[in-house]
Amino acid sequence: MIFSPALIAYRLLTRLIEPLAPRLLDARVKQGKEDPQRVDERLGLAGAARPAGPLIWLHGVSVGEALSILPLAERIRKDRPDVTVLVTTGTLTSAQVLAKRLPPGVIHQFAPVDGPSAVAAFLDHWRPTVGVFVESELWPNLLMAAKKRGVALALVSARITDKTAEGWKKAPGMARALMACFAHVWPQDQASADRLTALGARVDGQVNLKLSGEPLPYDQGEFGRLSALIDDRPVVVAASTHEHEEMAVVGALDHLADRLFLIVVPRHPDRADEIARSLAQDGYSFARRSQRQPITDDTDIYLADTLGELGLFMRLADVVVMGGSFAPALGGGAVGGHNPLEPARLGKPVVTGPDASNWAAVTRMLKQSGGLVSVLSPSELPAVVGALLADADAARDMGERGRRAAAEAAAGLDRLWLALQAHLPAAPSRGRR
Repeated sequence: MIFSPALIAYRLLTRLIEPLAPRLLDARVKQGKEDPQRVDERLGLAGAARPAGPLIWLHGVSVGEALSILPLAERIRKDRPDVTVLVTTGTLTSAQVLAKRLPPGVIHQFAPVDGPSAVAAFLDHWRPTVGVFVESELWPNLLMAAKKRGVALALVSARITDKTAEGWKKAPGMARALMACFAHVWPQDQASADRLTALGARVDGQVNLKLSGEPLPYDQGEFGRLSALIDDRPVVVAASTHEHEEMAVVGALDHLADRLFLIVVPRHPDRADEIARSLAQDGYSFARRSQRQPITDDTDIYLADTLGELGLFMRLADVVVMGGSFAPALGGGAVGGHNPLEPARLGKPVVTGPDASNWAAVTRMLKQSGGLVSVLSPSELPAVVGALLADADAARDMGERGRRAAAEAAAGLDRLWLALQAHLPAAPSRGRR
């Protein structure tokens, strides 16, 4: 074991303060940050029984990481139905989204706090064979205890910024000790690979789970119903929008076409009341999805303020404008954009703003393929979106180029699953019929 004074101090401190965890969690319940019915899971107390046999544990802290896990969970359940898949996350929103998206048979639990007793209770109950941590979730007690129990650990889609790497350099022994816990480390890009190698990781290669995955699911009945209501009007979807972006996009596209049907899908539906007030003040005719307000011939905008239906709305689109990418151009803080592969997998032409820093490699790949266009501000949207709506063949060609590029980028999942299988017992023989 690598000696690290910082790691020893961390483990001692968490042991001393862990008795306060129930009180802190109760406060978070009152603030709406924890599920009152499942808060004990944060103390390592299981909310479900552990099935017999090998178990693969997948962990991602929040919505983006959790959703990137889904393709791997689906592959495991398809190829090895004898293996239980446990997914842990740390946020309420991620649990709500996964409740609608997890494959049958996959168990979800909230991740334990990083206290020695909570970690021990969690690991004693679930006894994982393999543990996969997505992006940059490095909890020392959890990692060290899992390693000690013989869990084969992998750090996947690892993303580490210069700032984070500089922070770890202040505790190099601790960084090396944590990196030594992983049997496999797969960064999502070369820059992260270089930084992790400098911290002591043995890098296997590059894998980005967010490049993998199937097209977003959707309700076929609802697709047919909404398509009939929209009729032949051109549809633009503003997906995963943030504060100020909704009204900027609405204003930019206002006079693009008299019959344009704009679907606005806010990243956080709890902002819908605020968005609705702004739309009403500016005189727009709109309908709210969450309130089941009807779409009529006079409806200009559909405020899709629900969770888990982005696949439905993107399938209705002729063009998708990705939110989270215009904030700096509107005087706000950087968001870093959202996953442009989601519309690309559906063959939809994608338009994004100037800030796609969280998806830089993906955006660059799609742009080089001809499946994505970037603009500097919402004021440039009319020219780009208008041209695509005016030339359906060009829009379809652009969407198809993006779809092919997205399919080619998904090969990393195969490499990852092949490596993880080496840590599993042989699959039971199915015998002859």
